[in-house]
Amino acid sequence: MTAPPATFPLDRVREAFPALAREVNGKPVAYLDSAASAQRVLASIQAVDRYERRHHSNVHRGSHTLSAEATQAYEGARATVADHIGAADRREVIFVRNATEAINLVARAWGDANVGPGDRIVLTELEHHSNVVPWQQLAARTGAEIDWVGIDDDGFLLMDELDAALEREPKLVAVAHVSNVTGTLNPVEEIARRAHEAGALILVDGAQSAPKMPIDVTAMGADFYALTGHKLYGPTGIGALWGRLEILREMEPFLGGGSMIRKVTKEGTTWADVPARFEAGTPAISQAVGMAAALRWMDGIGMEAILAHERAVTAYALAALEDVPGLTVFGPPPSPERIGPVSFELEGVHAHDVSEILDRHGVAVRAGHHCAQPLMDRLGVPATARASFGVYTTTEEIDRLVEALHDARRVFGV
Repeated sequence: MTAPPATFPLDRVREAFPALAREVNGKPVAYLDSAASAQRVLASIQAVDRYERRHHSNVHRGSHTLSAEATQAYEGARATVADHIGAADRREVIFVRNATEAINLVARAWGDANVGPGDRIVLTELEHHSNVVPWQQLAARTGAEIDWVGIDDDGFLLMDELDAALEREPKLVAVAHVSNVTGTLNPVEEIARRAHEAGALILVDGAQSAPKMPIDVTAMGADFYALTGHKLYGPTGIGALWGRLEILREMEPFLGGGSMIRKVTKEGTTWADVPARFEAGTPAISQAVGMAAALRWMDGIGMEAILAHERAVTAYALAALEDVPGLTVFGPPPSPERIGPVSFELEGVHAHDVSEILDRHGVAVRAGHHCAQPLMDRLGVPATARASFGVYTTTEEIDRLVEALHDARRVFGV
Protein backbone atom coordinates (compact mmCIF):
# COMPACT_ATOMS: atom_id res chain seq x y z
CA MET A 1 0.00 0.00 0.00
CA THR A 2 1.12 3.54 -0.76
CA ALA A 3 1.36 5.94 2.14
CA PRO A 4 0.98 9.71 1.74
CA PRO A 5 4.19 11.57 0.95
CA ALA A 6 6.45 11.85 3.98
CA THR A 7 7.01 15.54 3.24
CA PHE A 8 3.32 16.39 3.44
CA PRO A 9 2.70 18.43 6.63
CA LEU A 10 -0.21 16.27 7.76
CA ASP A 11 0.02 17.05 11.48
CA ARG A 12 0.03 20.79 10.78
CA VAL A 13 -2.82 20.39 8.32
CA ARG A 14 -4.99 18.51 10.79
CA GLU A 15 -4.41 21.11 13.48
CA ALA A 16 -6.03 23.63 11.14
CA PHE A 17 -9.42 21.86 11.32
CA PRO A 18 -11.11 22.29 14.73
CA ALA A 19 -13.82 19.70 14.10
CA LEU A 20 -11.25 16.91 13.84
CA ALA A 21 -10.54 17.27 17.56
CA ARG A 22 -14.00 16.08 18.59
CA GLU A 23 -15.19 12.56 19.41
CA VAL A 24 -18.15 10.64 18.01
CA ASN A 25 -19.56 7.76 20.03
CA GLY A 26 -16.56 7.95 22.35
CA LYS A 27 -14.01 7.71 19.54
CA PRO A 28 -12.00 10.33 17.64
CA VAL A 29 -13.94 11.27 14.56
CA ALA A 30 -12.62 9.86 11.28
CA TYR A 31 -14.27 12.20 8.80
CA LEU A 32 -14.51 10.37 5.48
CA ASP A 33 -17.33 12.41 3.94
CA SER A 34 -15.43 15.28 2.36
CA ALA A 35 -17.05 14.76 -1.06
CA ALA A 36 -20.35 15.86 0.50
CA SER A 37 -18.96 18.73 2.58
CA ALA A 38 -15.38 19.11 3.69
CA GLN A 39 -14.54 20.29 7.17
CA ARG A 40 -13.88 24.02 7.49
CA VAL A 41 -10.34 25.20 7.88
CA LEU A 42 -9.64 27.56 10.77
CA ALA A 43 -8.29 30.24 8.43
CA SER A 44 -11.71 30.44 6.79
CA ILE A 45 -13.56 30.54 10.10
CA GLN A 46 -11.29 33.30 11.38
CA ALA A 47 -11.58 35.33 8.19
CA VAL A 48 -15.37 35.31 8.41
CA ASP A 49 -15.27 36.19 12.10
CA ARG A 50 -12.90 39.09 11.42
CA TYR A 51 -15.07 40.40 8.61
CA GLU A 52 -18.25 40.13 10.68
CA ARG A 53 -16.69 41.85 13.69
CA ARG A 54 -14.91 44.71 11.93
CA HIS A 55 -15.92 45.26 8.31
CA HIS A 56 -19.50 44.13 7.76
CA SER A 57 -21.54 46.40 5.51
CA ASN A 58 -23.20 46.25 2.12
CA VAL A 59 -20.97 46.32 -0.94
CA HIS A 60 -20.78 48.54 -4.02
CA ARG A 61 -23.35 50.97 -2.58
CA GLY A 62 -21.85 53.14 0.10
CA SER A 63 -19.13 55.77 0.26
CA HIS A 64 -18.48 55.29 3.97
CA THR A 65 -15.49 53.42 5.35
CA LEU A 66 -17.17 50.15 6.31
CA SER A 67 -18.84 49.83 2.91
CA ALA A 68 -15.52 50.46 1.19
CA GLU A 69 -13.86 47.83 3.36
CA ALA A 70 -16.61 45.30 2.68
CA THR A 71 -16.39 45.97 -1.05
CA GLN A 72 -12.62 45.56 -0.96
CA ALA A 73 -12.97 42.23 0.89
CA TYR A 74 -15.64 40.95 -1.49
CA GLU A 75 -13.85 41.96 -4.68
CA GLY A 76 -10.59 40.72 -3.18
CA ALA A 77 -12.25 37.35 -2.76
CA ARG A 78 -13.20 37.40 -6.44
CA ALA A 79 -9.57 38.09 -7.36
CA THR A 80 -8.43 35.20 -5.15
CA VAL A 81 -10.80 32.79 -6.88
CA ALA A 82 -9.68 34.04 -10.30
CA ASP A 83 -6.02 33.59 -9.45
CA HIS A 84 -6.61 30.16 -7.92
CA ILE A 85 -8.27 28.72 -11.03
CA GLY A 86 -6.16 30.48 -13.66
CA ALA A 87 -8.80 32.90 -14.92
CA ALA A 88 -7.52 35.49 -17.38
CA ASP A 89 -9.76 38.21 -15.91
CA ARG A 90 -11.36 38.47 -12.47
CA ARG A 91 -14.58 39.62 -14.15
CA GLU A 92 -14.97 36.04 -15.39
CA VAL A 93 -15.73 34.91 -11.82
CA ILE A 94 -19.38 35.12 -10.77
CA PHE A 95 -20.32 34.41 -7.17
CA VAL A 96 -23.26 32.04 -6.69
CA ARG A 97 -24.56 29.88 -3.84
CA ASN A 98 -22.92 26.64 -5.00
CA ALA A 99 -21.98 24.65 -8.12
CA THR A 100 -25.64 23.75 -8.59
CA GLU A 101 -26.62 27.39 -8.96
CA ALA A 102 -23.67 27.97 -11.27
CA ILE A 103 -24.89 25.28 -13.65
CA ASN A 104 -28.47 26.51 -13.44
CA LEU A 105 -27.25 30.02 -14.28
CA VAL A 106 -25.66 28.71 -17.48
CA ALA A 107 -28.72 26.63 -18.36
CA ARG A 108 -30.93 29.69 -18.05
CA ALA A 109 -28.77 32.64 -19.07
CA TRP A 110 -26.93 30.88 -21.89
CA GLY A 111 -29.19 27.92 -22.62
CA ASP A 112 -32.47 29.73 -23.08
CA ALA A 113 -30.87 32.05 -25.65
CA ASN A 114 -28.82 29.48 -27.55
CA VAL A 115 -30.65 26.14 -27.41
CA GLY A 116 -33.79 25.47 -29.42
CA PRO A 117 -36.00 22.67 -30.76
CA GLY A 118 -33.97 19.72 -32.01
CA ASP A 119 -30.68 21.00 -30.60
CA ARG A 120 -28.62 18.51 -28.63
CA ILE A 121 -26.90 18.55 -25.24
CA VAL A 122 -24.35 15.90 -24.29
CA LEU A 123 -24.17 14.51 -20.74
CA THR A 124 -22.39 11.52 -19.24
CA GLU A 125 -23.47 8.69 -16.97
CA LEU A 126 -21.08 9.99 -14.32
CA GLU A 127 -22.95 13.22 -13.66
CA HIS A 128 -24.29 14.49 -10.35
CA HIS A 129 -27.95 15.51 -10.53
CA SER A 130 -26.76 19.13 -10.50
CA ASN A 131 -25.33 18.54 -13.96
CA VAL A 132 -28.36 16.60 -15.21
CA VAL A 133 -31.56 18.21 -13.98
CA PRO A 134 -30.90 21.78 -15.26
CA TRP A 135 -30.27 20.39 -18.75
CA GLN A 136 -33.38 18.22 -18.62
CA GLN A 137 -35.33 21.31 -17.64
CA LEU A 138 -33.75 23.24 -20.51
CA ALA A 139 -34.64 20.45 -22.93
CA ALA A 140 -38.23 20.46 -21.67
CA ARG A 141 -38.47 24.24 -22.15
CA THR A 142 -36.92 24.34 -25.59
CA GLY A 143 -37.56 20.99 -27.26
CA ALA A 144 -33.86 20.09 -27.23
CA GLU A 145 -32.59 16.50 -26.95
CA ILE A 146 -30.07 14.97 -24.57
CA ASP A 147 -27.45 12.44 -25.68
CA TRP A 148 -25.71 10.31 -23.06
CA VAL A 149 -22.10 9.14 -23.03
CA GLY A 150 -21.75 5.85 -21.19
CA ILE A 151 -18.95 4.36 -19.10
CA ASP A 152 -17.11 1.06 -19.23
CA ASP A 153 -17.07 -1.43 -16.37
CA ASP A 154 -14.11 0.35 -14.77
CA GLY A 155 -15.95 3.67 -14.72
CA PHE A 156 -14.15 5.38 -17.60
CA LEU A 157 -16.02 7.36 -20.22
CA LEU A 158 -16.56 5.64 -23.56
CA MET A 159 -14.85 8.17 -25.78
CA ASP A 160 -16.20 6.56 -28.95
CA GLU A 161 -19.70 7.33 -27.66
CA LEU A 162 -18.61 10.92 -27.09
CA ASP A 163 -17.38 11.11 -30.66
CA ALA A 164 -20.67 9.69 -31.92
CA ALA A 165 -22.59 12.29 -29.91
CA LEU A 166 -20.38 15.08 -31.22
CA GLU A 167 -21.15 14.06 -34.78
CA ARG A 168 -24.72 15.24 -34.08
CA GLU A 169 -23.32 18.77 -33.61
CA PRO A 170 -24.50 19.46 -30.06
CA LYS A 171 -24.61 22.93 -28.60
CA LEU A 172 -23.04 21.94 -25.28
CA VAL A 173 -21.12 19.16 -23.55
CA ALA A 174 -21.53 19.11 -19.74
CA VAL A 175 -19.14 16.84 -17.84
CA ALA A 176 -17.87 16.30 -14.32
CA HIS A 177 -14.15 16.78 -13.90
CA VAL A 178 -14.14 14.14 -11.15
CA SER A 179 -17.04 11.79 -10.42
CA ASN A 180 -18.47 12.14 -6.92
CA VAL A 181 -19.16 8.38 -6.88
CA THR A 182 -16.37 6.57 -8.71
CA GLY A 183 -13.55 9.08 -8.40
CA THR A 184 -13.00 8.94 -12.17
CA LEU A 185 -10.81 11.82 -13.33
CA ASN A 186 -12.16 12.66 -16.76
CA PRO A 187 -9.85 13.92 -19.54
CA VAL A 188 -11.55 17.30 -19.75
CA GLU A 189 -8.80 18.89 -21.84
CA GLU A 190 -9.31 16.25 -24.52
CA ILE A 191 -13.09 16.44 -24.22
CA ALA A 192 -12.91 20.23 -24.59
CA ARG A 193 -10.76 19.92 -27.71
CA ARG A 194 -13.16 17.47 -29.34
CA ALA A 195 -16.20 19.51 -28.30
CA HIS A 196 -14.80 22.70 -29.78
CA GLU A 197 -13.89 20.93 -33.02
CA ALA A 198 -17.55 19.92 -33.23
CA GLY A 199 -18.69 23.49 -32.60
CA ALA A 200 -19.92 22.86 -29.04
CA LEU A 201 -19.21 24.65 -25.80
CA ILE A 202 -18.13 22.69 -22.72
CA LEU A 203 -19.19 23.14 -19.10
CA VAL A 204 -17.03 21.41 -16.49
CA ASP A 205 -18.48 20.57 -13.08
CA GLY A 206 -15.48 21.13 -10.83
CA ALA A 207 -17.16 20.57 -7.48
CA GLN A 208 -15.00 17.50 -6.77
CA SER A 209 -11.83 18.46 -8.61
CA ALA A 210 -11.25 21.99 -7.30
CA PRO A 211 -10.44 20.80 -3.73
CA LYS A 212 -8.00 18.15 -4.94
CA MET A 213 -5.78 19.43 -7.72
CA PRO A 214 -4.39 22.48 -9.48
CA ILE A 215 -6.98 24.06 -11.77
CA ASP A 216 -6.22 26.17 -14.82
CA VAL A 217 -9.48 26.85 -16.62
CA THR A 218 -7.70 28.59 -19.48
CA ALA A 219 -5.35 25.68 -20.18
CA MET A 220 -8.24 23.26 -19.67
CA GLY A 221 -10.08 24.75 -22.59
CA ALA A 222 -13.36 25.01 -20.70
CA ASP A 223 -16.03 27.55 -21.53
CA PHE A 224 -17.68 27.31 -18.11
CA TYR A 225 -16.37 25.86 -14.83
CA ALA A 226 -18.40 25.48 -11.63
CA LEU A 227 -17.08 25.12 -8.08
CA THR A 228 -18.45 25.29 -4.56
CA GLY A 229 -17.02 26.61 -1.30
CA HIS A 230 -18.19 23.94 1.12
CA LYS A 231 -16.07 21.29 -0.60
CA LEU A 232 -13.08 23.67 -0.60
CA TYR A 233 -12.79 23.75 3.22
CA GLY A 234 -14.86 26.94 3.25
CA PRO A 235 -18.42 27.99 4.06
CA THR A 236 -21.68 26.71 2.68
CA GLY A 237 -23.84 29.05 0.63
CA ILE A 238 -21.06 30.25 -1.66
CA GLY A 239 -19.61 29.04 -4.93
CA ALA A 240 -18.44 30.42 -8.22
CA LEU A 241 -19.09 30.14 -11.90
CA TRP A 242 -16.19 30.88 -14.20
CA GLY A 243 -17.01 31.63 -17.81
CA ARG A 244 -15.10 33.01 -20.76
CA LEU A 245 -15.62 36.77 -20.74
CA GLU A 246 -16.77 37.02 -24.34
CA ILE A 247 -19.49 34.44 -23.67
CA LEU A 248 -20.64 36.00 -20.39
CA ARG A 249 -21.01 39.38 -22.03
CA GLU A 250 -23.49 37.91 -24.51
CA MET A 251 -25.65 36.32 -21.81
CA GLU A 252 -28.81 37.81 -20.33
CA PRO A 253 -29.13 37.91 -16.52
CA PHE A 254 -30.42 34.92 -14.60
CA LEU A 255 -32.02 36.99 -11.81
CA GLY A 256 -33.32 40.54 -11.71
CA GLY A 257 -33.13 43.15 -8.96
CA GLY A 258 -30.66 45.46 -7.33
CA SER A 259 -26.98 45.68 -8.23
CA MET A 260 -27.30 43.95 -11.60
CA ILE A 261 -28.59 47.02 -13.44
CA ARG A 262 -27.07 50.00 -15.16
CA LYS A 263 -30.30 52.01 -15.27
CA VAL A 264 -33.95 51.39 -14.49
CA THR A 265 -36.75 53.53 -15.86
CA LYS A 266 -40.48 53.01 -16.12
CA GLU A 267 -39.93 52.01 -19.72
CA GLY A 268 -37.26 49.39 -19.12
CA THR A 269 -33.89 48.37 -17.72
CA THR A 270 -30.34 48.10 -19.00
CA TRP A 271 -27.92 45.63 -17.45
CA ALA A 272 -24.70 46.23 -15.59
CA ASP A 273 -21.44 44.87 -16.94
CA VAL A 274 -20.16 41.39 -16.13
CA PRO A 275 -20.00 40.08 -13.43
CA ALA A 276 -22.48 42.40 -11.68
CA ARG A 277 -25.31 41.56 -14.07
CA PHE A 278 -25.34 38.00 -12.68
CA GLU A 279 -25.17 38.96 -8.98
CA ALA A 280 -28.59 40.43 -8.22
CA GLY A 281 -29.23 41.67 -4.70
CA THR A 282 -26.96 41.70 -1.67
CA PRO A 283 -24.42 38.90 -2.14
CA ALA A 284 -23.05 36.39 0.34
CA ILE A 285 -20.21 38.67 1.35
CA SER A 286 -18.85 36.93 4.43
CA GLN A 287 -19.13 33.55 2.70
CA ALA A 288 -17.08 34.83 -0.24
CA VAL A 289 -14.47 36.09 2.20
CA GLY A 290 -14.44 32.69 3.89
CA MET A 291 -14.07 30.78 0.63
CA ALA A 292 -11.22 33.00 -0.47
CA ALA A 293 -9.42 32.46 2.84
CA ALA A 294 -9.74 28.70 2.39
CA LEU A 295 -8.30 28.95 -1.12
CA ARG A 296 -5.35 30.99 0.13
CA TRP A 297 -4.76 28.40 2.82
CA MET A 298 -4.79 25.64 0.21
CA ASP A 299 -2.38 27.59 -1.97
CA GLY A 300 -0.09 27.87 1.05
CA ILE A 301 0.01 24.09 1.33
CA GLY A 302 0.41 23.78 -2.45
CA MET A 303 -2.12 22.22 -4.79
CA GLU A 304 0.43 19.79 -6.23
CA ALA A 305 1.17 18.58 -2.70
CA ILE A 306 -2.55 18.25 -2.00
CA LEU A 307 -2.99 16.23 -5.19
CA ALA A 308 -0.13 13.89 -4.27
CA HIS A 309 -1.61 13.38 -0.80
CA GLU A 310 -5.10 12.69 -2.17
CA ARG A 311 -3.77 10.17 -4.69
CA ALA A 312 -1.73 8.37 -2.06
CA VAL A 313 -4.64 8.17 0.39
CA THR A 314 -6.96 6.92 -2.37
CA ALA A 315 -4.47 4.22 -3.41
CA TYR A 316 -4.00 3.20 0.22
CA ALA A 317 -7.76 2.91 0.72
CA LEU A 318 -8.30 0.86 -2.45
CA ALA A 319 -5.59 -1.58 -1.36
CA ALA A 320 -6.83 -1.77 2.25
CA LEU A 321 -10.43 -2.45 1.22
CA GLU A 322 -9.34 -5.54 -0.68
CA ASP A 323 -9.01 -7.24 2.73
CA VAL A 324 -12.78 -7.02 3.39
CA PRO A 325 -14.58 -10.16 2.17
CA GLY A 326 -17.76 -9.56 0.20
CA LEU A 327 -16.89 -5.92 -0.55
CA THR A 328 -17.33 -4.58 -4.08
CA VAL A 329 -15.59 -1.29 -4.91
CA PHE A 330 -16.93 0.71 -7.85
CA GLY A 331 -14.82 2.77 -10.19
CA PRO A 332 -11.40 2.65 -11.79
CA PRO A 333 -8.47 0.71 -10.33
CA PRO A 334 -5.63 2.70 -8.74
CA SER A 335 -4.22 4.97 -11.43
CA PRO A 336 -3.57 8.66 -12.16
CA GLU A 337 -7.11 8.71 -13.61
CA ARG A 338 -8.66 7.97 -10.22
CA ILE A 339 -8.78 10.37 -7.31
CA GLY A 340 -11.07 10.89 -4.38
CA PRO A 341 -14.30 9.12 -3.51
CA VAL A 342 -14.37 5.36 -3.03
CA SER A 343 -17.88 3.92 -3.28
CA PHE A 344 -18.54 0.34 -2.25
CA GLU A 345 -21.17 -2.27 -1.54
CA LEU A 346 -20.95 -4.84 1.27
CA GLU A 347 -22.71 -7.99 0.14
CA GLY A 348 -25.90 -8.64 2.09
CA VAL A 349 -25.88 -5.31 3.95
CA HIS A 350 -27.70 -2.15 2.89
CA ALA A 351 -25.50 0.91 2.49
CA HIS A 352 -27.36 2.82 5.20
CA ASP A 353 -26.81 -0.03 7.65
CA VAL A 354 -23.12 -0.03 6.79
CA SER A 355 -22.98 3.70 7.49
CA GLU A 356 -24.71 3.28 10.84
CA ILE A 357 -22.26 0.62 12.01
CA LEU A 358 -19.31 2.72 10.87
CA ASP A 359 -20.66 5.70 12.80
CA ARG A 360 -20.53 3.60 15.97
CA HIS A 361 -16.79 3.49 15.38
CA GLY A 362 -16.62 7.24 14.85
CA VAL A 363 -16.14 6.77 11.10
CA ALA A 364 -18.25 9.15 9.01
CA VAL A 365 -19.16 8.01 5.48
CA ARG A 366 -22.01 8.78 3.12
CA ALA A 367 -24.71 6.27 2.11
CA GLY A 368 -27.27 6.56 -0.66
CA HIS A 369 -27.36 7.31 -4.36
CA HIS A 370 -25.15 10.40 -3.93
CA CYS A 371 -27.38 12.47 -6.22
CA ALA A 372 -26.28 10.28 -9.12
CA GLN A 373 -29.19 7.95 -9.82
CA PRO A 374 -28.41 7.43 -13.53
CA LEU A 375 -24.97 6.22 -12.45
CA MET A 376 -26.49 3.95 -9.80
CA ASP A 377 -28.64 2.43 -12.55
CA ARG A 378 -25.53 1.85 -14.66
CA LEU A 379 -23.74 0.21 -11.72
CA GLY A 380 -26.78 -1.94 -10.99
CA VAL A 381 -27.19 -0.91 -7.37
CA PRO A 382 -29.79 1.22 -5.55
CA ALA A 383 -27.18 2.83 -3.31
CA THR A 384 -23.58 2.60 -2.15
CA ALA A 385 -21.59 3.56 0.88
CA ARG A 386 -18.93 6.13 0.04
CA ALA A 387 -15.71 7.03 1.79
CA SER A 388 -14.27 10.31 0.54
CA PHE A 389 -11.06 11.95 1.57
CA GLY A 390 -9.60 15.35 2.17
CA VAL A 391 -6.37 17.14 2.78
CA TYR A 392 -6.53 15.96 6.40
CA THR A 393 -7.20 12.22 5.83
CA THR A 394 -4.75 9.76 7.40
CA THR A 395 -3.95 6.12 6.70
CA GLU A 396 -4.92 5.37 10.30
CA GLU A 397 -8.45 6.58 9.50
CA ILE A 398 -8.54 4.24 6.52
CA ASP A 399 -7.47 1.40 8.80
CA ARG A 400 -10.33 2.28 11.16
CA LEU A 401 -12.72 2.20 8.19
CA VAL A 402 -11.59 -1.32 7.31
CA GLU A 403 -11.86 -2.46 10.93
CA ALA A 404 -15.39 -1.05 11.16
CA LEU A 405 -16.38 -2.83 7.94
CA HIS A 406 -15.22 -6.12 9.44
CA ASP A 407 -17.44 -5.33 12.42
CA ALA A 408 -20.38 -4.67 10.09
CA ARG A 409 -19.86 -8.14 8.61
CA ARG A 410 -19.94 -9.65 12.08
CA VAL A 411 -23.03 -7.70 13.14
CA PHE A 412 -25.00 -8.79 10.04
CA GLY A 413 -23.56 -12.30 9.87
CA VAL A 414 -22.16 -12.02 6.36
